[in-house]
Amino acid sequence: MTKEQTSRGRAQDRQKVAGGQDYEVRYEADKMDVSKDEVRDAVKSEGNSRDKVERKLDKE
Repeated sequence: MTKEQTSRGRAQDRQKVAGGQDYEVRYEADKMDVSKDEVRDAVKSEGNSRDKVERKLDKE
């Protein structure tokens, strides 16, 4: 029997921002129109939840 593939892992991955991954930081910076350093600071202060990071960046 083969294990059935689910999209759960991908969906969970999209909910997080990997602060150490340059392409993810660059994506968020472009999306929110802020610098990469601001994204990294938001990840450090708010954690890696995409919703929290975007809320923090939206207030700035």
